[in-house]
Amino acid sequence: MAETAAPEPIRLHAVLVPFAPVPRYLILRTFTVGADEMPQVGRRSREIIDGQFPQIVWEHSHVTVDDEGTVRTFCIYSAPDEGVLHEHATALGAHTISEISEIAGDVSPADFPPAA
Repeated sequence: MAETAAPEPIRLHAVLVPFAPVPRYLILRTFTVGADEMPQVGRRSREIIDGQFPQIVWEHSHVTVDDEGTVRTFCIYSAPDEGVLHEHATALGAHTISEISEIAGDVSPADFPPAA
């Protein structure tokens, strides 16, 4: 019985491509609809991102409703720049943007352990 040679190993070569992280933004919005309409607004926002703005990632939002029923959101998005976030906001409608700030970093209580 003849011995068969072991197959040659496959050699994979990785190409390193410089990677620049995508900026993250905090967006403060005031809505013109009530809290009861926000699930539809959220769904529409996601559909617009999926269909028109795949370069945007909606990480999460915090929602507040004041005594007069005004809905405000504090949203965390990553996007290549502020301009695309304004384009998304225009397509979404039903709100105004009070502020967009680029996030410099994140901290939590775990980052500040008690002094020994």
